[in-house]
Amino acid sequence: MKRINLLKAGVWTAALTPLAVLIVRALTDDLGANPIEKITHWTGLAALNCLLVTLAISPLRRITGHNELIRLRRPIGLFAFFYTILHLLTYVVLDLFFDFSVVIEDILERPYITVGFVAFVLLIPLAVTSTKGWIRKLGKRWATLHALVYVSTGLAVLHFWWKEKADFRDPLVFAVIFAVLMLLRLPRLKQTRARRERSAARARAG
Repeated sequence: MKRINLLKAGVWTAALTPLAVLIVRALTDDLGANPIEKITHWTGLAALNCLLVTLAISPLRRITGHNELIRLRRPIGLFAFFYTILHLLTYVVLDLFFDFSVVIEDILERPYITVGFVAFVLLIPLAVTSTKGWIRKLGKRWATLHALVYVSTGLAVLHFWWKEKADFRDPLVFAVIFAVLMLLRLPRLKQTRARRERSAARARAG
């Protein structure tokens, strides 16, 4: 119990560090020539980092054998949603000053914004149903619903890739990390499919 509490404290500290740094830089006028662009980029990176760390929890648990790591997935996922909201609000409030006609136009006509917005929308039901009550209520459907995090993270990586017009090095790093994390899930997916096929076979035999 003490170890998981220390890990949770570490998660909160690490997850809030980007926000703390951003606030300090804003208060010290250290956001560069285009502070809105800096805030947008910073909050987007924080959200994407949290999403990738969330996906890394399950493989890390299997590799290390520390099952308590799974209890860190929910807070990290919620931090990802938190930074995604900050990212979106920076764009809507600070950049466009609540001009929703332009927001809608951008979503419909600019592909990188389209996929970014879809990634955000997919995170909403995941954040809402992250409580123990929803887990009990949804049962097996909860895992199916929360598989949307893979789609959302993939779209977030694509959003970052399309947003960068010249230097693709950082998006490439995130894309590679995402690909590796998905590949690490293949053995587990094969095992799950095999169990389902055996269960279906037993049901037909019975």
